[in-house]
Amino acid sequence: MSSGTVPKPIASTSSFLDDRLGAGNFLRRNLRKIFPDHWSFLLGEIALYTFVILLLTGTFLTFFFKPSMQEITYGGSYVPLKGVMMSEAYSSTLDISFDVRGGLLMRQIHHWAALLFIGGLMIHMLRVFFTGAYRKPRELNWLIGVALLLITLIEGLTGYSLPDDLLSGAGLRITAGIAQMIPIVGTWITFLIFGGEFPGSDIIARFYSLHILLIPALLLALITGHLILMWVQKHTQMPGKGRTNMNVVGSPLWPAFMIKSGAYFMFTFATVALLGGLAQINPIWLFGPYNPANISAGTQPDFYMGFLDGALRLMPGWEIDFAGYTLTLSVLIPALVPILLLTLGLALYPFMEQWVTGDRSEHNVADRPRNNPHRTSIGMAAVTFYGILWLSAANDVIAAHFHLSMNALIYVARVLIFLGPVLAYVITYRVCLGLQRRDAQVLAHGVEAGVIRRLPDGEYIEVHAPPTPDLEDRIRGKVPVPMLPGLGNGHGDGDGEVPPEELRGRLGRLRARMSRAYGGEKVPLEESHEEYREHEEEEHAVMATRPAGGRKGGTGGSGGTGGSH
Repeated sequence: MSSGTVPKPIASTSSFLDDRLGAGNFLRRNLRKIFPDHWSFLLGEIALYTFVILLLTGTFLTFFFKPSMQEITYGGSYVPLKGVMMSEAYSSTLDISFDVRGGLLMRQIHHWAALLFIGGLMIHMLRVFFTGAYRKPRELNWLIGVALLLITLIEGLTGYSLPDDLLSGAGLRITAGIAQMIPIVGTWITFLIFGGEFPGSDIIARFYSLHILLIPALLLALITGHLILMWVQKHTQMPGKGRTNMNVVGSPLWPAFMIKSGAYFMFTFATVALLGGLAQINPIWLFGPYNPANISAGTQPDFYMGFLDGALRLMPGWEIDFAGYTLTLSVLIPALVPILLLTLGLALYPFMEQWVTGDRSEHNVADRPRNNPHRTSIGMAAVTFYGILWLSAANDVIAAHFHLSMNALIYVARVLIFLGPVLAYVITYRVCLGLQRRDAQVLAHGVEAGVIRRLPDGEYIEVHAPPTPDLEDRIRGKVPVPMLPGLGNGHGDGDGEVPPEELRGRLGRLRARMSRAYGGEKVPLEESHEEYREHEEEEHAVMATRPAGGRKGGTGGSGGTGGSH
């Protein structure tokens, strides 16, 4: 399609609105905006669409939920709990589940959508991280994403606590304990949140206001800002044929992208609806109302808070006295350190990478994860750290089901929390280098054609075919990881070259070493592999000795008749 040709659907739509609103030029320009095509770009759309589902189902639930901790006697239709004292919040949640038409379906759709929203947001951020899509000019959008993740965790905690059942009440008890462990101001913060001694009488009403008003408003504002920035800066694209930092290759917003996105929204909604209708989640009637004197065995929070629960289970029971205050490190460290490591690490990484590499250029073409092995290895180390904490949140259930020692699982996890990320880093780095070497081999020798040939000496080899143009362009889209100017090919400081002035101090020398290790070309695409070259020469030799016209007969010896392949 030429740049001056306007598709008929866009032209007719913009003309219709221009005649009535005078917005034709604006629409004509923006409806032709190009969106690149790649399956991984749909991960962010899952988070967006489930957020819309959350708003719709949450609005329905607010009509029937009563955010009150006032004690009443239950008289609803769930017979096992008739006559039991409970809060109005718990009673109204039971009414939604058993007495409101479609209420249980809406509750479960809302809960599943919340899990998919947070999961989609996490996976989307991993995609952005592993492909380097956070680099200039998208650092601000990355920070918005980190803020979205943190606020979403708080939103999930407040919504999870609203039914006031025994399971969510246990989570609130942990929250109160963490708040009390904050030095000096912990007691005041606890009283501010709960309205007095735990469990207080105001926590449900306060969490309700946060859950349906303040936090959704913040999420909506951040998501809107995120989309506006993405629209202005344009979407990144994966390397491939015709894709550069100066263009966008894909389909226009209208009609192709909007129709595809609309279908994907309906598919997401159908998936969440099927989960809500067929897969039971959070059956609060089985847990019973919250009572501070009771606790259930085998309780775990929703997956997004599991890593904090796991950290609490792994931490030894340490306490210290400092300046007349008792610091319970067994609660303070697991409550603060993992969340600070993950959020601060995510927020600062783009700027740390920029400092190490000195790369301040714009990047509109994303990296294949294998082409930046250190970044990919760091990401997998963080995922492993998170995963070990997450699994540790269910160590009692794992021990019960597999007949293992609970103490043994704790000690193993305490070792793995330090050793696991290191192993993940080393293994991922070696895998990335192996994949880069594989790419170099594909360019040098082609791909396996699935055709087996026998050489004159009796050896069997597989014939190689040239890579497809799309595969070749995708591989050749690789660029070396930037390094600080003045480092050359890894020489400089101490190798006869004079380093730049900013790299001569102690911090500068550290920065130079980090830049050499992190940046540069690890496996050049032109790297030769003699063993594959020998096979290629032998393959050409056997092709040259093949009888012409495909006649049956031997191919050995130098007297064979040459033929084309």
